[in-house]
Amino acid sequence: MSAEKSKGGIGETVRTIVYAVLIAGVIRTLAFEPFNIPSESMLPTLLVGDYLFVSKYSYGYSRHSLPWSPSLFSGRVMEDVPKRGDIAVFKLPRDNSTDYIKRIIGLPGDRIQMKQGELFLNGELVTRKRINDFAYQDGFGNVYFVPQYRETLPNGASYLTLDLLQNSDHDDTREYLVPPGHYFAMGDNRDNSLDSRVDSAVGLVPAENLVGRAEILFFSTNGSARFWEFWNWPFAVRYGRLFDGLRT
Repeated sequence: MSAEKSKGGIGETVRTIVYAVLIAGVIRTLAFEPFNIPSESMLPTLLVGDYLFVSKYSYGYSRHSLPWSPSLFSGRVMEDVPKRGDIAVFKLPRDNSTDYIKRIIGLPGDRIQMKQGELFLNGELVTRKRINDFAYQDGFGNVYFVPQYRETLPNGASYLTLDLLQNSDHDDTREYLVPPGHYFAMGDNRDNSLDSRVDSAVGLVPAENLVGRAEILFFSTNGSARFWEFWNWPFAVRYGRLFDGLRT
């Protein structure tokens, strides 16, 4: 009798685990997926070590909404158009597998150009205002103060950008015309971001490659504590960034 109960208990546990995995998979596919930030391309908005939730439903669904991006269908289902200023996760067009996170600057039909480090949208200079410098710390602990700007798009979306270098390769570009079904994405760290300005690296983002919109930070660590150094975990958390919203 006890053996039968034991088998029943094991079976129930297995079923519970299977159900939990299926529910988590559905939520990850249809609702929210967690991502972490591995690079500095979105400074000062996103820091290395930030963890955020991306809403999968915001732009509708494509094959890239599913794990491993199976080729079950093309295009988007229940498609909704991103807004200028959205922070979006997308699959890198050149391999359709690497996750990138950038800010949507240009919509289909828009003309985008950088001139002397300033952004022009459809021939008009996008407003930006110099604010307090950003304290940038390199991997050796050295601190540099970097010019920081508040940029505001015509639709009212406002966010911070950095200008690390004068006369960088990204400061002056040709004019890009965004074709139908594509978007132009840029990093907020304008001189340290591979994005739609670099055709060979990223280029224009097809609508199908959009994964979702960044919504909220749920965790952030400065990387000072290794995984096994649990006693240092509380001191590595950036508590001031927890649950920060990312909508402009």
